[in-house]
Amino acid sequence: MPRLTIDGREIEVPAGTTVIQAAEKLGIFIPRYCYHPGLSIAGNCRICLVEVEKFPKLQIACNMPVADGMVVHTKSENAEDGRRAVLEFLLANHPLDCPVCDQSGECDLQNFYMNFGLYDPRFREQKNKKKKAVELGPHVMLDQERCILCSRCVRFTDEITKTGEFGIFNRGDRAELGLYPGEVLDNPYATNVVDICPVGALTERDFRFKARVWYLSSAPTVCNGCSQGCNIDLHFLPDRPHLNDGARVVRVKPRYNAEVNEWWLCDEGRFGFGWVDRGRLGAVRGPKTNGAEATWETALAAISEAISGASDGARVGVIASTQLTCEELFLVREIFRKSLGARVTASVPERPGSSDDFLVKADKTPNTRGATLLGLMGSDDAEAIVNDALAGELDVLWIFEHDAIDLFGEEKARKLPEKLRLLVFSGTNESATADLAHWVLPTAAYVEKDGTFVNHHGRLQRVGPAFPPFGDSREDWRVLMDLARMLDLPLEWRGPREVFRALAEAEAPFGDLTYDKIGSDGVAIAPAEEAAAP
Repeated sequence: MPRLTIDGREIEVPAGTTVIQAAEKLGIFIPRYCYHPGLSIAGNCRICLVEVEKFPKLQIACNMPVADGMVVHTKSENAEDGRRAVLEFLLANHPLDCPVCDQSGECDLQNFYMNFGLYDPRFREQKNKKKKAVELGPHVMLDQERCILCSRCVRFTDEITKTGEFGIFNRGDRAELGLYPGEVLDNPYATNVVDICPVGALTERDFRFKARVWYLSSAPTVCNGCSQGCNIDLHFLPDRPHLNDGARVVRVKPRYNAEVNEWWLCDEGRFGFGWVDRGRLGAVRGPKTNGAEATWETALAAISEAISGASDGARVGVIASTQLTCEELFLVREIFRKSLGARVTASVPERPGSSDDFLVKADKTPNTRGATLLGLMGSDDAEAIVNDALAGELDVLWIFEHDAIDLFGEEKARKLPEKLRLLVFSGTNESATADLAHWVLPTAAYVEKDGTFVNHHGRLQRVGPAFPPFGDSREDWRVLMDLARMLDLPLEWRGPREVFRALAEAEAPFGDLTYDKIGSDGVAIAPAEEAAAP
């Protein structure tokens, strides 16, 4: 365990640690372009120069292993002079694109220049011209003039996706980034190259010219596109949706979590958020009473009356969704199964999607594991409940989120409203089931409410509200607790935090956890699922 001193502070680190890694353990940031902790070390940008005592020259911190007794200065005048010289070379042919570059405001080239690179330019020659606005694939654009040849994207496609689309061609100031002949950047993780690009050379086509980053707000959450539950930051326009064609969600970025997705995110999840702002259910729909429009109060009153009027609790069926949070699934179980004796399940006919051996899972819902831990998977079957409803053995059926036509076929689904006294659909978006239901309840998207999911590997993770629910929609937990009060059920909880506390007391896997203990990285609460397919 070598012991060294960095900027006057001592630290002991394992042998083989580099200076840049040791500095990070002390909270000391050393500028970098080519270095990325998830990629191999290239050592070609030279911006991480540091001064090491007894060494005649400045050294690059990313590729220099520590040694016992080493003394490093990261902010010395010599180190900053070296970085200033590197910046001068990098900017020699760099275009003055900052006013029109999407990276402006979060560009390391801008930031480092302002931090330590201020100098009087000496370059008087004509800048080299290269290709601009090159379409590399469906999601990524390249501006060769902005590229500083850090090679992060090259190493990403070589080492992470192993698809090898990128290369650096030619030499000297004629060197340029590009795709190999005949290649298209269309692998399942292609847009990660935009995240790791330290400048504005690689940009996201969907985000180009839509918003300046300083207008964006950010909220940490997880992706609901599959059961992996990748950690993400949701970037949105809270007060200026008109700048993005009315949509609040502008872009999605991966958030580092060593136990789930590290630094990466698949394109399927990244670009799967259009439903949050488009095709949403924004108002309660139901039969008009004396010419009055449907409201939440009339809807819940009619639903509670129909449930209470069922001759037997077993004549009420609920098909829950694994898009619901653990707290909402717990409420569904406590209200319908435990208190009313209704038939409740989250098991629906499987619709497996694409998967790989990295992040993408075949299960395209975020909380199947949570429903399993709560006993809502396998205890009954949604198709059996629907068949019994068609046979006249149910009075009320409540479907959360699911499209009945997609799951059970058009012939069965269209007979449901005729065979039932009451068919309720609650969900976020328009669907064929919403057109069939007697009552349609618009509910909040998971990024509009508090709660937890349990991913494929048994990791419990928090989600939270980035912005208020769309239109007149309400959180599922709020709808369920309002319904419980109308049914005179003694639930004393006032929100998801209290519901989770009760869930943790009732279910051993959740132990003595609280929202604070779960934190931003989540907590493993169940062993990883032994599944044949990822």
